[in-house]
Amino acid sequence: MNNSQKRKEKHYILCQIIFVILFIVFPSGELSAEDIVNDITQLNPIKVREIIQPTSTEEIVKAIRMHSSPISIGGGHYSMGGQTAIDGAFQIDMRKFDRILHFSSSNKEITVQTGITWRKIQEFIDPYNLSLKIMQSYSNFTVGGSLSVNVHGRYIGQGSIILSVKQIKIILADGKLLTASPTQNQEIFYGAIGGYGGLGVITEATLSLTDNIKIERTNTVFPLKKYKQFFLDNIRDDSTVIFHNANIYPYQYEKVREISYRKTSKNLTINQRLKPPGKKNILREFMIEVISAFPKGKWLRQYLIDPILYKDKIVEWRNYEASQDLNELEPISRKESTYVLQEYFIPIEQFDNFYPLMINILKKNKVNVINISIRHAKPDSGSLLAWAQREVFAFVIYYKQGKKQKDNQEVQKWTRQLINAAILFNGTYYLPYQIHATNNQFFQAYPRAADFFKLKKQLDPTNKFTNKLWNKYYK
Repeated sequence: MNNSQKRKEKHYILCQIIFVILFIVFPSGELSAEDIVNDITQLNPIKVREIIQPTSTEEIVKAIRMHSSPISIGGGHYSMGGQTAIDGAFQIDMRKFDRILHFSSSNKEITVQTGITWRKIQEFIDPYNLSLKIMQSYSNFTVGGSLSVNVHGRYIGQGSIILSVKQIKIILADGKLLTASPTQNQEIFYGAIGGYGGLGVITEATLSLTDNIKIERTNTVFPLKKYKQFFLDNIRDDSTVIFHNANIYPYQYEKVREISYRKTSKNLTINQRLKPPGKKNILREFMIEVISAFPKGKWLRQYLIDPILYKDKIVEWRNYEASQDLNELEPISRKESTYVLQEYFIPIEQFDNFYPLMINILKKNKVNVINISIRHAKPDSGSLLAWAQREVFAFVIYYKQGKKQKDNQEVQKWTRQLINAAILFNGTYYLPYQIHATNNQFFQAYPRAADFFKLKKQLDPTNKFTNKLWNKYYK
């Protein structure tokens, strides 16, 4: 062996040694963040075994048949407690499964693959002057994720999204593709919508549409104690009201600003059909930072910022208001702290009993509340995990918390207090957020959970489909 060959051999051996050292110090699973699934809060990093992004039904069927448990399903990852993943899972990321399959402008319906975003649907139907009947306030979410949590929005006279779904297609644990609707495979329909991926993969949805119309915004500020009667007198039975919510101002929690959008024939003040997508709003970032971090921030919002934001009369398209982008709410940073949601549903007759107790809990625990939005929903049509078992007001709490373990423990404490308060008045809490409820609280708030779990055992006997939520409550 000559000197050149010896040098090459030494070089090869040295490379092998370096490779072994790197492998020991940095195991292959830690070299890349590609197999880490997290959500918008950045509070729940979950290491999964593998991630696929299917583009066809056949790919999903094949993956389900080839893999045993656990399998988890994700979309936009806007749930905030691990509802889309679990450690070591085979992860199905649906975001490339996003085609429009059928559309009828005359029947006002559309059939889509469920990885599609609401925004993409809006872009397709707006030229036909049609609008989605029910969706969230923001258009970034995927349809499948929205169905899985049974979302709602600010639509008056409506409720959870299940009320606008004509049928779905779902792949079960054995790889079988079924159609489910209020008249066909009803139990699966009412279990899968609001079932957080526990029964299978919802692959298609046929949705009801409605007319895109011009709407005018109005707003009024008055004492919170007058809100219930104001709503009953002015909003509940007014068929011209399309969107409505009311914002409670912290930290005093004494005043509320109601914001309503009514059907109108007036000239537009905003001519754009849809809001521009995907742009971060630097001014809003700054405002959120001021409101959450400075001693007088909440006072400034109530008496300076909001009066400016709401001073003008606005006439716009329904689709424009429905196409809001979540990037407008994204803070400057989530490194040291983050922004999180919780939601509580209270029968409308219990409104005046619940909110003082809620406020007392938030004040006592010094929760850094940015906003509480009041919304309204009609009763659910029968989903097994219905959050609106009767007509309800929803209290959507948007707050800031630190990312340390002690911060999470503090949030768990006051969250359980709020859940107890909701249950006390025959209400419930929403499941897409941090999983702090005890088992007892979960079953009290969702009395038909036992029926859901019975159906899951029947359709998914090996518990193939799971996530952090069902890992906690499904035994």
